[in-house]
Amino acid sequence: MSARARIVGWMLVVVGLALSVSVFATWTILLATLENRVNAELANEMEKLRKYAESSSASPRAMLEDYMAVNAPDRHETFFVIVDGKARWVTYADPPAVLDTDRALVARMAAATEPEQDWATSTAGRVRWAVMPVIADGEIEGSFVAIVFYDLERQEIVEAVRVLGLTALAALLLAGAAGWFVAGRVLAPVRLVRQTAERIGGSSDLSRRLAVSGDDDVSALAATFNHMLDRLERAFAVQRDFLDDAGHELRTPITVVRGHLELMGDDPGERAATLALVTDELGRMNRLVDDLIMLARSEQPGFVTPGEVELADLTVEVVAKARALGERRWRVDEVAEEQVTADRQRLTQALIQLVANAVRHTGPGDLIAVGSAVREGQVELWVRDTGPGVPEQDRERIFNRFVRGAARTGSHDGAGLGLAIVRSIAEAHRGIVRVREANGGGALFLISFPYEEIPLTSPYED
Repeated sequence: MSARARIVGWMLVVVGLALSVSVFATWTILLATLENRVNAELANEMEKLRKYAESSSASPRAMLEDYMAVNAPDRHETFFVIVDGKARWVTYADPPAVLDTDRALVARMAAATEPEQDWATSTAGRVRWAVMPVIADGEIEGSFVAIVFYDLERQEIVEAVRVLGLTALAALLLAGAAGWFVAGRVLAPVRLVRQTAERIGGSSDLSRRLAVSGDDDVSALAATFNHMLDRLERAFAVQRDFLDDAGHELRTPITVVRGHLELMGDDPGERAATLALVTDELGRMNRLVDDLIMLARSEQPGFVTPGEVELADLTVEVVAKARALGERRWRVDEVAEEQVTADRQRLTQALIQLVANAVRHTGPGDLIAVGSAVREGQVELWVRDTGPGVPEQDRERIFNRFVRGAARTGSHDGAGLGLAIVRSIAEAHRGIVRVREANGGGALFLISFPYEEIPLTSPYED
């Protein structure tokens, strides 16, 4: 059974139970009040006769005759008077059943010496009657009889409850149809989620998304599912890129190591040279793997650990550490006397990487400067040099993985992951890194990110 059918089924059970209780309660309450209402009506007729008698100056029998002339029975009622043991002066309206001809019943009523109520049967069902004797000088001059046809009154209640029951049934069917329609609309996003998940499971296509409209819980579910697909797609893309990059870059050193080991002879000098070459290649592979792992982690939550960072201390510290990288003219351009929320170690790593990149593309005596500033709500960290600069057509491409630029010596040192790591660190701080021509020539690498007191996470975390 589908979720839609289960929901509608349970809804119908609940609504049906509620309607059944309502109909049964109505039936019970109406029946419970019917007898009280009939008794009250008979008592009211007796009271009306008593008041009329008190205001009349006629003889008892004449008073009864006059009262019958002016008092008309309600629906399902009939009146008559008993005089000398016989029924007389019956109301002009034809009653549902004739009772004044029932000698036994009339005799019983005539024998009453005080007001009395009781039940009787007729061709119209059970009736409730009341008799009030009129006594003068100790003698019964006549008796007034009022009769209510109880079963006819009850039948009206039965009809009303039947109509109520049919109305409840129609309401239940209407609720079922409306529930089926509404459940279909409400569960449509859930059904789309299931169908999309099935298609993804069958084709591994993570590019499918659900159309989200509205702001209810089901729409929120669809939006959450789309966010989950975004994360999965990014995770699979990261995994695919990592495998492609690792396979591409590790294949060459593995081939080199295997080839030299296979060709290695017994000569001690040759063995030492081969061992040195293999050790160097293995070290390069180790650095490459470390860089690839860092890039993979940069796209996961928790890559950065935010804290308070003094920009002035960070800038000076980077220059102090960078002096050991080469004989250059080192300078601090500018420092920002500000505290920012950032990951000090990651920012240091990024700046050192930019400094190392500048060292590879400059020579002894060239200038390398590091600076920091806060401008227009942005934290800016930069490294500039007086080297050859970066051609305009390469300024975006060099931040991709395994893109190597020619060093000052013409060699291609490194695996081409350094600037990709710098970009990942900038993006983890919800910022960017870019390169442009420095004033006076050379390259200026600039990292900028928002100057806000917010917890930092990976840019790939929703």
